[in-house]
Amino acid sequence: MEENKFDYAKAMAELEEIAQRVEDASTGLEDIDKYIVRTKELVEGCRNYLRTARERIDVLKNQ
Repeated sequence: MEENKFDYAKAMAELEEIAQRVEDASTGLEDIDKYIVRTKELVEGCRNYLRTARERIDVLKNQ
């Protein structure tokens, strides 16, 4: 069974978009709360992706 692949570039683009929306004065507090939750999810996904990539590199270097 294949896991869904995390798209790091797409996550980073979404984080940039969220930052722009949060900086927009017309963004309501309810929306900001929603963006905070989504940001947490994306950052966690990015960290996991980078951790896995680092582990793969370490394995390759030790072969």
